Amino acid sequence: MPYKANESRRHKIPKARYRVENWAAYDAALRRRGDLTIWVSPEAIAAWTPPATGRRGRPSRYSDIAIEAGLMLRLAFGRPWRQTEGLLDSLMRLLGLDLPVPDHTTFSRRRANLEVARALAKADGPVTVVIDSTGLKVFGTGEWHLEKHGGTARRAWRKLHLAVAPDTGAILASALTTTDDGDASLVGPLLDQIAGPIGTVLADGAYDGEPIYRTVAARAPEAEVIIPPRATAVPSDTAQRAPTQRDRHIQMIAERGRLGWQRAVQYGRRSLGEVAMMRYKTLIGRSLRARSLPAQKVEAAVGCTVLNIMTSLGMPISRKVA
Repeated sequence: MPYKANESRRHKIPKARYRVENWAAYDAALRRRGDLTIWVSPEAIAAWTPPATGRRGRPSRYSDIAIEAGLMLRLAFGRPWRQTEGLLDSLMRLLGLDLPVPDHTTFSRRRANLEVARALAKADGPVTVVIDSTGLKVFGTGEWHLEKHGGTARRAWRKLHLAVAPDTGAILASALTTTDDGDASLVGPLLDQIAGPIGTVLADGAYDGEPIYRTVAARAPEAEVIIPPRATAVPSDTAQRAPTQRDRHIQMIAERGRLGWQRAVQYGRRSLGEVAMMRYKTLIGRSLRARSLPAQKVEAAVGCTVLNIMTSLGMPISRKVA
């Protein structure tokens, strides 16, 4: 339960301890994340160099597949473009493939216009979706510079919006925006990226409001929406004769209390969305390397793809022990 509900005695609440029940499988998955085994399909080899278009001017030497492969390697191993170029070139030599490798300037220039597949992960049957957002730093004076020379921080931020499947930890949809875009405005675009049926949508109190319920209903009329109403929330005018989902949440909170409502609707699953954001920042990074917004959007989308690949190798199954 949230600490803010036990503010008066939070200093007495012990830290929760968890035990990983599938440690052997998870340990093997962590080792596989460092595996450098590379397999290139014949289709990728054939599409590595685009065919001539017959148009005037110099034809493109590298397809989007080559640029995306370099971007995925860069984000997976956290290397600059020059080192990524050297890594990809060495892989081509080890595989015995006579394919050209883009130089670092080509990688940097072409990534902004890269077409990335929007479908990140697929689920069988109705899926539970957790929606949340987090901030990624773009640039600015570092902490040490501010500590030594003073001044004010001049950082720019972007908001990464994620739709996560809490059962598997896979990212189902993503969107990168500026800080001017509200979280609620991205619910529709995120749900539109999910191909399969949606069973449940969870989000925190920042998404509370009838517009969000209408947006979810337009995409999945039968979906259950679990969003904590604000403390000042009141039932709608039709709550007596035709209560909405939000009206039922307000009524249940009035009867059982907010903590009782959380237990009844299993609201604790929403925290798994924050776990996915923590994993993104730990494995991919807390800042964006690109400087333009189009390139940053591509970088975030490819970063989510890389994170899903790591997730598919294996995830820990934890059980609270005390």
